[in-house]
Amino acid sequence: MKSRFLEQWIDDYLAERRVRANSLIITIYGDFIAPHGGTVWLGSFIRLVEPLGLNERMVRTSVYRLSQDKWLVSEQIGRKSYYSLTASGRRRFEQAYRRIYDDRQEVWNGEWQLVILPASLGGTQRDTLRKELSWAGFGAVAPAVLAHPSASSDTLLEILQDTGAHDKVVAMTSNTIGALSGRPLQELARECWNLEEIGGKYREFIDRLRPVLRALRSTRNLDPEQCFLVQALTMHEFRRTLLHDPLLPDQLMPNDWSGAVARELCRDVYRLTYRLAQEHLMAVCETPNGPLPPAAPYFYERFGGLENVAAEATAGRDY
Repeated sequence: MKSRFLEQWIDDYLAERRVRANSLIITIYGDFIAPHGGTVWLGSFIRLVEPLGLNERMVRTSVYRLSQDKWLVSEQIGRKSYYSLTASGRRRFEQAYRRIYDDRQEVWNGEWQLVILPASLGGTQRDTLRKELSWAGFGAVAPAVLAHPSASSDTLLEILQDTGAHDKVVAMTSNTIGALSGRPLQELARECWNLEEIGGKYREFIDRLRPVLRALRSTRNLDPEQCFLVQALTMHEFRRTLLHDPLLPDQLMPNDWSGAVARELCRDVYRLTYRLAQEHLMAVCETPNGPLPPAAPYFYERFGGLENVAAEATAGRDY
């Protein structure tokens, strides 16, 4: 039996929030399809996302554009079209979702990753590299210098290789000398990353999702399709906010940072909905070989582990 509150919340969200088809489809592919192999029949995908306000024409137009942008690749088998993640698309998803699901590094050792852009780097390639580094949380500490504290060297090297800039820029590590916290470092963080605006978006997320979590905890028999829709919209909203968050170490952040609370709220909603959301996904989506394959083991490692944690989310704190 569907929850009237959740049904109304979904309708209100779709009516009030301007949801871009391309962006929402990226969320669905990254959060739901990728762990199951990354390939799905377009017709079943259209059925899956129709309740999210995406009609057939919108989906077909969006997946075509995402194919042009090298996120997806299509294969025709008989009269059916199947869309799969490209290697570069999968890499982008893995970067984004590591930022969502992996636990934050607790202790910062003062190390920075630096990328210096020489004047000889072409304008188009420079813009592409800046965009990719921005998605990975890098900020401009100077006009031609981008930096991130404790950023992954592997991620940086992947970005440089994929953009063809590995032999055109200077990449290095550096270390903070002296105290790893204090006013100068926090001022640098505020100048390079718009923390006030990001914090405001997190607070909006908390206000929007708090009643959803309460409804999930108080509903006895949740509906699989509603769980899928709630989880999809929750992760879409959280992903869009998190993409702007550089995930800086605690030493550089304000004491009352709302990002940590937003992530815990997102985690609890996810833990309460993922089982039934997966049930709905498996019932709707098809691959060339029939139903979706089971989720890869890494799926169950999200948010510190999904198995045997539903009770924690049910009895968790009120946000």
